[in-house]
Amino acid sequence: MKRRDFIKIAGVATCPIPLSLTAYDNRQIIKRKIPSSGELLPIVGVGTWQTFDVGSSQAEREPLKQVLQIMRDSGGSVVDSSPMYGRSEKVVGELSSELGISDQLFAATKVWTSGKESGINLMERSMDLMKKRPMDLMQIHNLQDWQTHIKTLMDWKKKGIIRYIGITHYVESAYSRMEQIMKNYPIDFIQLNYSITSRSAENSILPLARDKGISVLVNRPYEGGSLFRRTKGKELPPWATDLGIKSWGQYFLKFILSNPSVTCVIPGTDKPHHMTDNMGAGFNPMPDIRQRQKMVDYFLS
Repeated sequence: MKRRDFIKIAGVATCPIPLSLTAYDNRQIIKRKIPSSGELLPIVGVGTWQTFDVGSSQAEREPLKQVLQIMRDSGGSVVDSSPMYGRSEKVVGELSSELGISDQLFAATKVWTSGKESGINLMERSMDLMKKRPMDLMQIHNLQDWQTHIKTLMDWKKKGIIRYIGITHYVESAYSRMEQIMKNYPIDFIQLNYSITSRSAENSILPLARDKGISVLVNRPYEGGSLFRRTKGKELPPWATDLGIKSWGQYFLKFILSNPSVTCVIPGTDKPHHMTDNMGAGFNPMPDIRQRQKMVDYFLS
């Protein structure tokens, strides 16, 4: 079944009220531990790059409000943003407040600047915009001036201003630098790119995260949408239903989530029906090692 066909059958393409997974699945979404604390996180969340950078009109914001509500109703909680993402932090903060779910969200954002004072000012602003104090997760965006910011973040965590420390990047060439920080600093999270076609993270950085007890957030699970362009007009394999896969989106997400080193995947979307579909990947069954390879082989064929 194609992603759009699943969405149509599920009745969410034209439904005026957000349809959460509870409408057709009363199981619980899978949660995984943050190793440094033991806290459990739902394995599917939402990213806000481009999608939440909107104005104040109801037409722009209502779909995003539904996205957040669907995620929360389906058992999700992780929302990832950044000052780099335009108005996204502000939109997340205002919509989650309107929905009354701010305290139920695991809010993650980033510091994206150089210099200690500039970093402090930016992070303070982010917490105000997202209406989140303490901030659940503060990450150093693309390792920018990480030597400076890591000291501030360690101090802030000790003081309770933030709960967790992370580092991020979106290109594989940065993995070696990330690994050095992972080996030498007490960070709680990394965020990186990983997908069925970009699997180099499996070689070193994901095993290191597992060994060091570091949580992993995965961005760009659809490779900017290019995976859907490759599967356009192609049918899912018949055995996909054995894994609870109803769309290509769930196929790609379940491949990522079946790696035990991955804590949560954060695909970005501004479409409520896509959020419903994404959340469907967070439920058992999950592919085993043999099935993971089968998924890769089928996709490449």
